[in-house]
Amino acid sequence: MPKREKPVPAKSAAPERARGGRARSVSEIVPDIGRAAFRRFGFVQSSIVSRWGEIVGERYAKVTAPESIRFPNGARSNGVLTLTVAGAHAPMMQHVTPVIIERVNRFFGYAAVVRVVMRQGDLPAPKLRAAPQPFVVVPVELGESLRTIADPELKAVLESLAQGVAAATALSVSLGKIS
Repeated sequence: MPKREKPVPAKSAAPERARGGRARSVSEIVPDIGRAAFRRFGFVQSSIVSRWGEIVGERYAKVTAPESIRFPNGARSNGVLTLTVAGAHAPMMQHVTPVIIERVNRFFGYAAVVRVVMRQGDLPAPKLRAAPQPFVVVPVELGESLRTIADPELKAVLESLAQGVAAATALSVSLGKIS
């Protein structure tokens, strides 16, 4: 009987990629983790939670919190929004359900929600606001271009940046570095 030769494994043409890659900062990883967690609990966009007060108004945001949005299988519209409502506010919130649906759909830009389910429960404790920043007058040339920005978050960040630039300039002038 002839001897069988052992097959020789073929060498791969592509070199093996270095493991690990570059080190990533935590700020790069956290949005991905948050996005996955929000989707797991039924939120298409995490901004519905973070911007709930802007979407429905402060009056309703004080007594409600979004819990989840559930869509029919394979669809991203005609969903059911589940809200947690504080105590005895549920009957009042049932009367304003059409307003909430309209505001959430306006936020999404399409008919994302068609029904609201309310669950009575405790709301998360309101976050304490940071101490107000000292008022710094923003120079006219920095503030004029901010008036046309529609996105409130972007506008707030740019205003903060403009105030920082104005404060740094004012500090430099008071120290005599710029004349």
